[in-house]
This record gives sequence, C-alpha cells and structure tokens, in this order.
Amino acid sequence: MKNANNTNEAKFGFTQSAEQLNGRLAMIGFIALIIREVVTGHGSLGFLTGL
Repeated sequence: MKNANNTNEAKFGFTQSAEQLNGRLAMIGFIALIIREVVTGHGSLGFLTGL
C-alpha cells in the first residue's frame, strides 16, 4: 500500500511541481524576449537574421 504523504518518492513526468516550474521558466523567457526587443529595437527573427 502506498502512503499518500510519502515525500521521498521520485517525481517524474507531468507532476504539478514540474508543470509549475515549466510555466514559470516560460514566463521568464517570454519577458526576456520582450526586454531584448525593447532594448535592441529588433524582434527575435530580426535579431537572428542579423547574425
């Protein structure tokens, strides 16, 4: 029988904490892209074509 309060189990796959971390990192990346666009004046595609 599994104990529902066992915190020693490995958490793999689509768990609540993994989805929250993924969402937070996506928001940070999106904000970073917006900041870079404001600072440089180029969007993401324009920045890549200038390399």
